[in-house]
Amino acid sequence: MADEEAEGAERMEVSTELSQAPQRQASWWDQQVDFYTAFLHHLAQLVPEIYFAEMDPDLEKQEENVQLSIFTPLEWYLFGEDPDICLEKLKQSAAFQLCGKVFKSGETTYSCRDCAIDPTCVLCMDCFQNSVHKNHRYKMHTSTGGGFCDCGDTEAWKTGPFCINHEPGRADTTKENSHCPLNEEVIAQARKIFPSVIKYIVEMTIWEEEKQLPTELQIREKNERYYCVLFNDEHHSYDHVIYSLQRALDCELAEAQLHTTAIDKEGRRAVKAGTYAACQEAKEDIKSHSENVSQHPLHVEVLYSEVMAHQKFALRLGSWINKIMSYSSDFRQIFCQACLTEEPDSENPCLISRLMLWDAKLYKGARKILHELIFSSFFMEMEYKKLFAMEFVKYYKQLQKEYISDDHDRSISITALSVQMFTVPTLARHLIEEQNVISVITETLLEVLPEYLDRNNKFNFQGYSQDKLGRVYAVICDLKYILISKPTVWTERLRIQFLEGFRSFLKILTCMQGMEEIRRQVGQHIEVDPDWEAAIAIQMQLKNILLMFQEWCACDEELLLVAYKECHKAVIRCSTSFITGIKTVVQLCGHTLETKSYRVSEDLVSIHLPLSRTLAGLHVRLSRLGAVSRLHEFIPFDFQVEVLVEYPLRCLVLVAQVVAEMWRRNGLSLISQVFYYQDVKCREEMYDKDIIMLQIGASLMDPNKFLLLILQRYELADAFTKTIPTKDQDLIKQYNTLIEEMLQVLIYVVGERYIPGVGNVTKEEVTMREIVHLLCIEPMPHSAIARNLPENENNETGLENVINKVATFKKPGVSGHGVYELKDESLKDFNMYFYHYSKTQHSKAEHMQKKRRKQENKDEALPPPPPPEFCPAFSKVVNLLSYTDSNFWTEGMLQMAFHILALGLLEEKQQLQKAPEEEVTFDFYHKASRLGSSATNAQNIQMLLEKLKGIPQLEGQKDMITWILQMFDIVKRLREKSCLIVATTSGLDSIKNDEITHDKEKAERKRKAEAARLHRQKIMAQMSALQKNFIETHKLMYDTTSEMTGKEDSIMEEESTPAISDYCKIALGPKRGPTITEKEVLTCILCQEEQEVKIENNAMVLAACVQKSTALTQHRGKPVELSGETLDPLFMDPDLAYGTYTGSCGHVMHAVCWQKYFEAVQLSSQQRVHVDLFDLESGEYLCPLCKSLCNTVIPIIPLQPQKINSENAEALAQLLTLARWIQTVLARISGYKMKHTKGENPVIPILFDQGMGDSTLEFHSILSFGVQSLIKYSNSIKEMVILFATTVYRIGLKVPPDEMDPRVPMMTWSTCAFTIQAIENLLGDEGKPLFGALQNRQHNGLKALMQFAVAQRVTCSQVLIQKHLVRLLSVVLPNLRSEDTPCLLSIDLFHVLVGAVLAFPALYWDDTVNLQPSSISSAYNQLYLFHLITMAHILQILLTIDTGLSLSQVEEDSEEARCASSFFEEISQYFSSCAGHDAPGWYLWAALKNGIIPYLRCAALFFHYVLGVTPPEELFTNSAEGEYNALCSYLSLPTNLFLLFQEYWDTVKPLLHRWCTDPALLNCLQQKSSLVRYPRKRNSLIELPDDYSCLLNQASHFRCPRSADDERKHPVLCLFCGAILCSQNICCQEVVNGEEIGACIFHALHCGAGVCIFLKIRECRVVLVEGKARGCAYPAPYLDEYGETDPGLKRGNPLHLSRERYRKLHLVWQQHCIIEEIARSQETNQMLFGFNWQLL
Repeated sequence: MADEEAEGAERMEVSTELSQAPQRQASWWDQQVDFYTAFLHHLAQLVPEIYFAEMDPDLEKQEENVQLSIFTPLEWYLFGEDPDICLEKLKQSAAFQLCGKVFKSGETTYSCRDCAIDPTCVLCMDCFQNSVHKNHRYKMHTSTGGGFCDCGDTEAWKTGPFCINHEPGRADTTKENSHCPLNEEVIAQARKIFPSVIKYIVEMTIWEEEKQLPTELQIREKNERYYCVLFNDEHHSYDHVIYSLQRALDCELAEAQLHTTAIDKEGRRAVKAGTYAACQEAKEDIKSHSENVSQHPLHVEVLYSEVMAHQKFALRLGSWINKIMSYSSDFRQIFCQACLTEEPDSENPCLISRLMLWDAKLYKGARKILHELIFSSFFMEMEYKKLFAMEFVKYYKQLQKEYISDDHDRSISITALSVQMFTVPTLARHLIEEQNVISVITETLLEVLPEYLDRNNKFNFQGYSQDKLGRVYAVICDLKYILISKPTVWTERLRIQFLEGFRSFLKILTCMQGMEEIRRQVGQHIEVDPDWEAAIAIQMQLKNILLMFQEWCACDEELLLVAYKECHKAVIRCSTSFITGIKTVVQLCGHTLETKSYRVSEDLVSIHLPLSRTLAGLHVRLSRLGAVSRLHEFIPFDFQVEVLVEYPLRCLVLVAQVVAEMWRRNGLSLISQVFYYQDVKCREEMYDKDIIMLQIGASLMDPNKFLLLILQRYELADAFTKTIPTKDQDLIKQYNTLIEEMLQVLIYVVGERYIPGVGNVTKEEVTMREIVHLLCIEPMPHSAIARNLPENENNETGLENVINKVATFKKPGVSGHGVYELKDESLKDFNMYFYHYSKTQHSKAEHMQKKRRKQENKDEALPPPPPPEFCPAFSKVVNLLSYTDSNFWTEGMLQMAFHILALGLLEEKQQLQKAPEEEVTFDFYHKASRLGSSATNAQNIQMLLEKLKGIPQLEGQKDMITWILQMFDIVKRLREKSCLIVATTSGLDSIKNDEITHDKEKAERKRKAEAARLHRQKIMAQMSALQKNFIETHKLMYDTTSEMTGKEDSIMEEESTPAISDYCKIALGPKRGPTITEKEVLTCILCQEEQEVKIENNAMVLAACVQKSTALTQHRGKPVELSGETLDPLFMDPDLAYGTYTGSCGHVMHAVCWQKYFEAVQLSSQQRVHVDLFDLESGEYLCPLCKSLCNTVIPIIPLQPQKINSENAEALAQLLTLARWIQTVLARISGYKMKHTKGENPVIPILFDQGMGDSTLEFHSILSFGVQSLIKYSNSIKEMVILFATTVYRIGLKVPPDEMDPRVPMMTWSTCAFTIQAIENLLGDEGKPLFGALQNRQHNGLKALMQFAVAQRVTCSQVLIQKHLVRLLSVVLPNLRSEDTPCLLSIDLFHVLVGAVLAFPALYWDDTVNLQPSSISSAYNQLYLFHLITMAHILQILLTIDTGLSLSQVEEDSEEARCASSFFEEISQYFSSCAGHDAPGWYLWAALKNGIIPYLRCAALFFHYVLGVTPPEELFTNSAEGEYNALCSYLSLPTNLFLLFQEYWDTVKPLLHRWCTDPALLNCLQQKSSLVRYPRKRNSLIELPDDYSCLLNQASHFRCPRSADDERKHPVLCLFCGAILCSQNICCQEVVNGEEIGACIFHALHCGAGVCIFLKIRECRVVLVEGKARGCAYPAPYLDEYGETDPGLKRGNPLHLSRERYRKLHLVWQQHCIIEEIARSQETNQMLFGFNWQLL
């Protein structure tokens, strides 16, 4: 490589010389005749020099050189003066009206539902925030990349097209320079420069020769330097490419990853440099390695280095011209002209078309820059946009075909630009008129799908390729874009061209009409399910296009008639087989019909009939325009209505037969097709239109013939002529189902009129009816209603406009979502046979409505609501109603028959009420009254109904029958009276009669209801007795439900002993109250056996979970030691940065049972394949009862009762003062030290200085105040104690388990203290009382944890405990100080208190005797320890007091305030400048009281659970003032805390002196920033903005700290500290202990000790994570106005913060339930291959 270095040196000289002379270069160009040649010559010299090092370029250097030697001269040449000044001037003057920002993938876009012309009109974040649409109904979406902002485009918005920044004539652009036009010279220069630049860019971009340059660029001697270049494709995954590169190039993983990332981003990358042969060899290697992994080899080429350099520079030049164009519209126009001019003497198309046609061959990076060029030039100038669109359409077919065979994503294909042009209404019209773009698109479709056409020229998508069809959908989408806005003005030319396009579209439908026909399988089941998805997917894609075509046709009567004629012709053409087939004759009841012999159950049938359905749609629109009467002008020949009805009828019969299970053997594919046929996504253009076609048939055919045709097609003619055998039960069931299905279709044909054009209804009424019927099933959330309503082409359902008329909204609680409930007045519109109900919905709705009517004590009849009138064209359909007859029946059939009767009567009643009788031809009533023709005795329907009323099986239908009989009556009266008298009077009579019978029925019903109620009550009583019994026997399971936890103890107590006086509710000192112990009998959840908890029995244990926690930290993100090998956890920092929390779910097991259970879990997990939810290595398991995640068990140890003899106590009080106690303790400790150092020279510390008393006290005097023998625990309990202590040690320090480690007891004390602090903090946060509101699991957990800690001391070496105790005491007894004693301000004293109290009994141990203090000794020990440590804490609080607070409210001088002042004077003598020395006494007292309460509350919890003394009542209720006094009395403190110092002043003064003169303490006070003040601040999750779009805005400005590119990032917000991280991206991964982990997981390790809550901003999802590999999604706290979350922003409605939900999330964190949530979620959503949380 030496020669390369030398060349490099020469290069540098060249460039320095050039740098002085951009002007010189510009003037030289000025003298040249032909700028193009001169420019190329200049580039040929410089470009290979600058872009020499392709493998690892120095990007900054390259950029600098290009600027100096090429761009600056070009700019001088363009402007003729200093370019910086000119550009600045232009920048000032150009006020842009179009925004034109191009979206990158993942950016948020906004659309306005009120103002956008169609959903593709979007705004970027900045324009949206500054526009009027911010207060409209907007939608948010995540861009897939490639679109652009439509701000300023007046054609895209109905109102508010401009945001504040793009408004024309803004204040800051004053009139005179509103558009400073470029001077003529600059324009002339631009006309000279731009064509050359563009030509160079195009020529180089599409240059195909790999080995050499175009001749005009070959001016240097050729070097032998080549690159092996790898290109991006969509077949290979990252890992494939990395694998192939590592193998072929023999490179490191990191290098291969670097290459791969670059290839993915840029689209190509040089992976090797060298001679041609070497590169060729590398190319072959890479290909062969990649073929091992996937069937497609990677795309590799060998490129000549200078070709590579010029191509790279061409793109850089593209970005430059992009920048220049952004300054002026004139530049853009010149650029566009240059792109569109064709070269005079070549057959090549213009430059821009050459680029478009080459697009599919380009790599990603080049495409992106070229598309940006198009966006910033053509799309910013309307006139040129039109010209560009015409070029685009000219080559449309070719471009689409290339896109379909290409393998790049749609977002980086030139075809994706279609949406920018086709959705502009004026442009779309222009393209239809000038280029007939509709035909172009439909022909393209036909040309790309020929391989799917079968012999009959019908589509058949068997064995289709998903990817290819996905690309074809893009073409279908373009059709939708063109049709999205209907023209308001029709020119003749537009009409001709549109019809031409429509005919072309009918060709596609012809290929779909009857495609993928199927035949019923008889005998054996189908072997392979055919592919049905493709056909249905295309049907879904076409649904809105079909509707839009129909809407376009309906704009104009003439147009509609011509379109109808064309469509009719096409349908008849497709039905030749039916027209020419053999006929058969059907006879029934004296009517005959001649029709083709065809059976759905035997012949071929298809569910796809888009032609017939389009015709039905056009017919309805004709009816709406009232133009049906003119049809004969256009279709003079026979209309052939039977032919039109035939195919849709077959489809409906097919559905009925599928329901009757006749097609079972055809497998799932048919069931799926039938499902979609009726599903909301397809039904508008499938099922609904088939019903309409039958309605058309019914309105044009003779009713009897029509019914015969239906019977014949349903294959039921035999059933009605009673010629079928009735023995075969299955057959009977099949026929019954078919009859029911047929009757249902008849009900639909007559009753379904809610389509504008079929009945006299509006679109709103149709939507309202859909909503009513959905809500009759059950109350639903907004999104569910919207999902069940069909969307139009603008993705709107029309839901919001009408929902409030029929329903009321009910807000959600803390979880769940808001729902709509139907208003009572809308219930009357319920139609049981609503044709969009599925079977389950139908039965559910019927059940719900009957249940509701029963509750309201109404009859259960659900008659149909009166239907709207038919339009004139359909008015004859009702004649069908005069025909019903059946032989054997089911309840369902009768129910339908009743429904049909009801419809008939309603119809007649409505007609009679509108017109005089003579004009009403519809005489349902008469026909129904004499059904004689078919039955021998002339029985009429009314008589039949009376009979049916008595049949017991029809109990459910009784009310309906009654209703129908009443209707008969009303219609009869209407008939009789209609001539003269209005029917009201007799109507009233009849109603009165009805009421009498009705009242009787009501009374009867009431009686029944009463009887039923009594019966129910009796049963309920029995059940509750049983339940009580059950609860007694399974008491433990129900423990968790009891809320009265803390009180239970005291209640039990009051029953057994006389009431305890309040005086006894003291926990410390000689007046200590009695310990309350009751016999505890617990039941094991595994073996269900009971056992009493005793020290000598086998252990029982509580399931528990130990976890690291930062919930209380005052210093978030404090660096953490990832491994605790060297940590000394005896003292806790005052900022509580990392604690160990122990929580329990409160469920009890025998230790033995638990061990068996755990072994079984281990065994079963070894046999399982999939990933485990919990880590067995670290002892995790799920609680067998509640499935909480646990990782250990706490042994349950009973409280040891301790009684104090009051006489002794009094006596001892005289003797044992604090001073005496301290001396005794120090004597004992120094005695130990002497013993332990016997071997060496005894160095006795001078303990008794400073008046600490006489030295008569000696080693044994501590024992003289009372001792007792040690408690003996059973071995089983000891084992469990050791097990649990080791777990706490292992998890708290993240070290391997070691039960002998000296830090085990420290961790025990630490977790006790931290757990109490966490629970106290939580209770305070929720404003709950200290004892009254503990959950059962907290109560049981704390009780077990404290008693465990008491017992844990016994399992350790006592010498060790003594050593720890001495270190703990050294904090408050300076005589014991050693060099590692921390200063008072750098530790948490509550941890010291817990450790000291639990370790203190170790002082009673000796080699010879193993004793422990008696109750009375303990009482004093605990009292004095607590008082000492409390005094130290008071000092802590006063030293760190925050005087920055306002001292405005002056309070009166109290006793406490005076004490505070004098005490403060006392201590401030030790400090030169102490924080609070100028604060008034009352302020000091208030601050002290405030600061010490958390400590006192924690101490109360601690001593209560250690000693079991009942606390005072005030601590069970919520009162702040009472609480403080109660705490003081419970803990034997004076309420004026300064009296404590006065009481012990002589003893404490020397201590105070030593504490305050500690240099370390003075040092701490100096560092203000890290001081912890009391009370500590409560942590909460960060403040979130109310409006979600603010968060999105924040995210849009987020730049990844480690990578420069703006490619799609996943910004994630940490809700603990507010940091925004770059998630799921290689750039930000970290390596910890040799494992790669993602940015979020790494952050969580430091921010939350591995547990953290994140919000994925672009998806609006909350994620909980724990450890390295576990996490789960959690509902975000943002809701839309309908009370629903929107994960992934799928719906895109505006979102606002729900405080309640956010609070709930906060509590999940503070209750330490994150791990539990994750485990629960993983248990419910077990996936074989879940999300890789580690890389989050």
